Amino acid sequence: MGSTRIPSYLLSAPRTRRPTLCTKLRRSYYDYSYGYREQRAFTLPDYTPAQLANRTANAPLLRYVDSLRTHGHRAARVDPLDLLQREEVAALSPERYGLTDPTSTYDINGIIWTRPVGQDSGPEHWPLEKITRHLREVYVGRVAYEYMHSPSKTERLWFSHLLEKEEDETRKLEGEKRKRIHKLLAESEVFDQFLQLKFPNLKRYGLEGGESMLPALDALFSSSAQAGVEHIIIGMPHRGRLNLLTGMLQLPPSALFHKIKGGSEIPEEYGAAGDVISHLTASPLLEYPGAAKPLHVSLLPNPSHLEAINPVALGKTRAKQFALLKALQSQGETECMPGDRVMCVQLHGDASFTGQGVVMEGLGLSNLPHYTVGGSVHLVVNNSIGYTTPASSARSSLYCSDVAKMINAPVLHVNGDYPEDVQRAMDIAFKYRNYFRKDIIVDLIVYRRWGHNELDEPAFTQPLMYEKIRSRRSVPALYEEHLIDENVLTKDAAEAVRAQHKDFLASELASAPSQTPGSHVSVLQGQWKGITWPGSQDAVGDPETGVDREALQQVGRASVSVPEGFKIHPRLQRHVKNRLQAMENGTGLDWATAEALAFGSLMLEGYDVRISGQDVGRGTFSQRHAMLVDQRTEGVVVPLNLALGGGGRLELANSSLSEMAVLGFEYGVSWEKPDMLPIWEAQFGDFFNGAQVMIDTFISSGETKWLKQSGLVLLLPHGLDGAGPEHSSSRIERMLQLTNDPYAFHEGSGAASVNMHVTFPTTPAQYFHLLRRQVKRNFRKPLIVAGPKGLLRLPAAASSLDELSSGRKFRPVLDDSIANPADVSRVVLLSGKLYHDLVKERQKRQLEGKVAFIRVEELSPFPFRAVHDVLARYDAAESIVWLQEEPRNQGAWTHVQPRLDVVLKRLGRERVAFRGRKEDAVPAPGIASLYAAQQKTVIDAAFESL
Repeated sequence: MGSTRIPSYLLSAPRTRRPTLCTKLRRSYYDYSYGYREQRAFTLPDYTPAQLANRTANAPLLRYVDSLRTHGHRAARVDPLDLLQREEVAALSPERYGLTDPTSTYDINGIIWTRPVGQDSGPEHWPLEKITRHLREVYVGRVAYEYMHSPSKTERLWFSHLLEKEEDETRKLEGEKRKRIHKLLAESEVFDQFLQLKFPNLKRYGLEGGESMLPALDALFSSSAQAGVEHIIIGMPHRGRLNLLTGMLQLPPSALFHKIKGGSEIPEEYGAAGDVISHLTASPLLEYPGAAKPLHVSLLPNPSHLEAINPVALGKTRAKQFALLKALQSQGETECMPGDRVMCVQLHGDASFTGQGVVMEGLGLSNLPHYTVGGSVHLVVNNSIGYTTPASSARSSLYCSDVAKMINAPVLHVNGDYPEDVQRAMDIAFKYRNYFRKDIIVDLIVYRRWGHNELDEPAFTQPLMYEKIRSRRSVPALYEEHLIDENVLTKDAAEAVRAQHKDFLASELASAPSQTPGSHVSVLQGQWKGITWPGSQDAVGDPETGVDREALQQVGRASVSVPEGFKIHPRLQRHVKNRLQAMENGTGLDWATAEALAFGSLMLEGYDVRISGQDVGRGTFSQRHAMLVDQRTEGVVVPLNLALGGGGRLELANSSLSEMAVLGFEYGVSWEKPDMLPIWEAQFGDFFNGAQVMIDTFISSGETKWLKQSGLVLLLPHGLDGAGPEHSSSRIERMLQLTNDPYAFHEGSGAASVNMHVTFPTTPAQYFHLLRRQVKRNFRKPLIVAGPKGLLRLPAAASSLDELSSGRKFRPVLDDSIANPADVSRVVLLSGKLYHDLVKERQKRQLEGKVAFIRVEELSPFPFRAVHDVLARYDAAESIVWLQEEPRNQGAWTHVQPRLDVVLKRLGRERVAFRGRKEDAVPAPGIASLYAAQQKTVIDAAFESL
């Protein structure tokens, strides 16, 4: 049995302290793989004995104060339209607690936090009138706070200390900052008015009514930059996107106008389809006073499916953090916590935040070791209406933000009519996130001046709301008037801001016709510099992927190396023994062994590997066992990390029971790290359908819409084996339908031109080469692998080390081993595990020389030339059929049939015939006897009339 020593720093505690050893091993596993760091522990000083005594003596006052903290938000003035149906909140009345005399004084020490943290300088007496006034200013104003639901006393005390100080510096804004707010608001309004005038029929999803979103983000960016954050990754929908892009994010308005007029946002040489204006992106460097470095802000491209971008933003954020950590560790620096230098900001609409399940899935990832990013700031731009549906019909909760309480996230509700209060709320939100490294929600309550879009008539369904909206002045106008009244701004200066921006936009519009398509687009920069564009002449789609035999044996032994003193489960002894024996003999490599060899060989070359999904550590079918758990301590080791010593790392991210958010997360990882092999494994192949939006709008189309390459691998266990309708099919037909695989015969592999690759390998060696090909190519493409279930341990499907060794590569078509092709009377083309059943049946029927089984291992891009050359060997065959175990309306048939016919026409043959199950509404029956009868019919069809 292979073995290695546990690093000495993990054994600093006595061996008898098993829980400590367990904790250290788990911590080492998380720390080493992908850069997780256990968050710092935060505590605030507990109540002193004097404070505890005072809290007891003044229990009615304590109850009153806590009620204001808990229920103040229900009476706060946070709705700019004053449409929220607010009932009288009895809990906010001091009389409810027997406090009736406004002049009575009370010792507030330990009850209201007006002094610095930890300071107890004795009694502090306030009259009830002052207590009520102070607390109502804090909790029943234009910012409302929900934090008392937190189970953490430290977090509750942190908020109370921050908010209840008499001298609160977060309330004060100097003149220049107020002018900055005015400029952001005024220019946003001018921009919307300019677009409305020049492009009156354009759906621009303007920000009118919600302009305070811009100073909110500006405050967040400023606080972040000053705190040492270097990168902000933003996921947001369409509302106000153009305002943000052409304003704070410095997208040239001429580029936008060029796009609006029908031009392309993408350089012509890329031949991409592009996307609509409300999905445009920017990635500028922003300078903020007091910041040591410029702040890199990346607004990610997004589809129209609301909230789908947010887990993608999380994955990209986490991958960027890992890349920074790895670079710092190479320089000897280890103290880089999640969230120190990279922050995720997620913008939401109120209706989608409540209505889209991916929001809940994403929140559920926020504090998990393999997925946390050190806290996201969520900004909900709350229009109080979803499309044409009022809030009363859009959600069952009081607030749209209530879903965030599932992770006990604090929520700040703020009135969007008051931009200074909005900035204060964002400052508090960042302080919380940066201190606790947890998610926080800012619910920015605003309105839409024009309904869902500028061509909509919202009064059809909300007449009273829009009667009020159309009678009120705009947010920029109200704030401008306020600054003029306070002598912060002159009327002439305010008008100059608007006039200058209008002139600037007019100049940009005039220059739009001469705009070079995509001149603002950065492609293959930064970490992508070494990657080639797939459509270029330099793209290499079929590199050699074999590995030196000695290196493979080194990896194989390391993959089952058990530390001294580490007790594995008794049933895994056989797993270890079989793998070591396979390395020694060079034969009998099963699927999990080939996978481990692919992972480890890539790690030796410096590539990182991340495989994510439900129970991926051991594998759904208990086949992988890439992580080992000590049976006495539950300590965890990943042998390839502990024993291999390569430059790459392996993370086995056992995920929550989520498909959509987790797949989106891994796709975001693939955007950030081309030097990583990112894999998402579905527990069963058809489980991907819970993440279909991610596949449709990102994985299959991200390259052609946004020039975003992705090397993400989807492992989808597939195969009819009596498991019933939902555990049989990875819906290969859906994946193939999403490809742009050409129908016309072509000589090349098609690797670079097809949007994603769909494969159905039948041997571990083929799987090994597929995984290595993903990162050994000089470009990136998503890869769908219809993975095995029944083949995982099948001896007939095993491979040898020679098939993985130097000089070998993936083969898209596997010919039969028949000695004399001229004797073959039928050629059966097929994909997948059915091959092994057919070979066994052919031997049983003694038809080895009569029927040839040709395996099409790669379905997209369809291997025209390879199929042609193989079929040419069987020119004497009387018939050529396609056989599959999936129903006729499913599986690969509809994809391969027209392409096979193209090949057969070239060979002067008749069209290909179908053999298999008839069309069906389900992938497989749930009745065992029916399944067996159908499967027998499929097998018999291969040999019919022979």
